[in-house]
Amino acid sequence: MPDQMVVESEDPAESRNYVTALARGLAVIKAFNGQPPQMTLSDVARVADLPRATVRRCLLTLQALGYARSSGRFFSLSPQVLTLAQAYLGSSVLPRVAQPFLERVSETIAESCSVSILHGEEVIYVARSTRKRMASLHRDVGTHLPAFCTSMGRVLLASLTPVELDTFLRTAKLVAFTPHTITAPDALRAVLAQVAREGICVVDQELEIDLRSLAVPIHNGQGRIVAALNVSTQAGRTSREHMLEVFLPVLRTAAADMRPLLIG
Repeated sequence: MPDQMVVESEDPAESRNYVTALARGLAVIKAFNGQPPQMTLSDVARVADLPRATVRRCLLTLQALGYARSSGRFFSLSPQVLTLAQAYLGSSVLPRVAQPFLERVSETIAESCSVSILHGEEVIYVARSTRKRMASLHRDVGTHLPAFCTSMGRVLLASLTPVELDTFLRTAKLVAFTPHTITAPDALRAVLAQVAREGICVVDQELEIDLRSLAVPIHNGQGRIVAALNVSTQAGRTSREHMLEVFLPVLRTAAADMRPLLIG
């Protein structure tokens, strides 16, 4: 199942093919996510949970390659890091196929919408419309959110095999973001079973107060679920009934129209 959770029989970190230096370099890059744009070596080491000496070598290597820069004691990422994301966006058919459909959906329903894939315990935005955004949401391509309490995440979790879902429910961090967040594994399993039956998911203020979202699966040409499509809006101005009556048919049509274009 492309871009979905993969259950390995062997710990990848213990494989002879595992390159520790590469893993640590990527961990250093990811350490800047959600942090101040400039951090000291100690800051990066703390966030990445790596030794200072290791982080220093990684940062100096990234700086030599143009992916990082320094100013006195402080390090920051350079714009060249964006080329790493562009490599995925340029090589994957999904973002290219999805973008015009997202813009069409946004034009029709006057709301922002997104496409995400499942990666581990999170969903990652791979395409997003640019028409209209809630002031509280700054979620561009590359944003990652917990899968268990987001509409796109639940659509994708509902498509996992029983073994994959058992692994997820046993290992995922189910943290309450609001008083409405479902964190009990058994309750979440029941919700996911309903999502699988109905082929849609509505999440009501579980990730953020006053945020309501609706998602549907995106199938590829072979019928496998490879991504999810959603629309998010303010719960105070858009009812659940309106989303199901007005937004849902538009999302389903877009997902169906994408399907024959997603080959492989």
